Amino acid sequence: MSGGLFALLDDISVLARAAAASIDDVAAASGRASVKAAGVVVDDTAVTPRYVEGLDPKRELPIIKRIAIGSLRNKLVFIVPAILLLNAFIPWLLSPLLMLGGTYLCFEGAEKIWEKVSGHGHHAGEEQVGDEDSIVRGAVTTDFILSAEIMVISLKAVLDEGLDDSFWYLLAVMVVVAVVITLVVYGTVALIVKMDDIGLSLSRRESGLSQTVGQGLVSGMPKLLTVLSVVGVAAMLWVGGHIILVGLEETGWLPQPYEFVHHLEEQVHHATGALGGVLGWLTNTVASAILGLLVGALVVAVMHVLPFGKDEGETAATH
Repeated sequence: MSGGLFALLDDISVLARAAAASIDDVAAASGRASVKAAGVVVDDTAVTPRYVEGLDPKRELPIIKRIAIGSLRNKLVFIVPAILLLNAFIPWLLSPLLMLGGTYLCFEGAEKIWEKVSGHGHHAGEEQVGDEDSIVRGAVTTDFILSAEIMVISLKAVLDEGLDDSFWYLLAVMVVVAVVITLVVYGTVALIVKMDDIGLSLSRRESGLSQTVGQGLVSGMPKLLTVLSVVGVAAMLWVGGHIILVGLEETGWLPQPYEFVHHLEEQVHHATGALGGVLGWLTNTVASAILGLLVGALVVAVMHVLPFGKDEGETAATH
């Protein structure tokens, strides 16, 4: 009896160690997958604060909370099951879908540049603030596309490691990635939109240091939003271009651009000594961003510039 009990305890111990190792593997894989999706995460973080511009400051955090819940629901209820089913039954479709999403990112980035250059974009105060439900719906819809990109990139990052491609392992990793990235993105967004309030509170304290920090936060908020906007556009072009570059090679449709950029990256890496890693990565990033800008500009031309791409209102406005 005692022998059987000790054997059972030993088995439980082995299972516990295996479970702990699996948890460590899932956590590590989730972290690496999240890093791979960093570009889209930056874009998601840069895009969201604009949804609460002009609203009552007391409603900013509740609205961000609703958007975050909607984002997490997007990932866990729709996106993760969909991409895992695709991976299980038609895995070859993941790369084309990812490229389609990359094209959308390129279009979004190029469109923002086109609006800035042409003056056709929305100006501050031009749009009326809608009701909270409409704001949340719009934000969650936009988030769906970015979240899908994040989760597919994360899945491919895990698969590329070749460690474990079982359904339950991938599900665990994807759930962890979904929760962590949602918390990081919307926690950062909440901090950004309340930064001016924090600064105002600090500026009213008696401490000279608090007042200086507070005034710096208040005056620095517009600059931070401007930087985030630029970083968001750059991230869209870079990530979108890189997705297309890699996808063309993986699908075998047009491997030459990837081979050229990879060869150029290696040359820069070997020719620049200690800075080779950074400059090699920068070479790949710039090349991806250029490709992203070209692809995005082509889509913008079809959607906005060429006659058959304009909607009726826009066409009428030009006459």
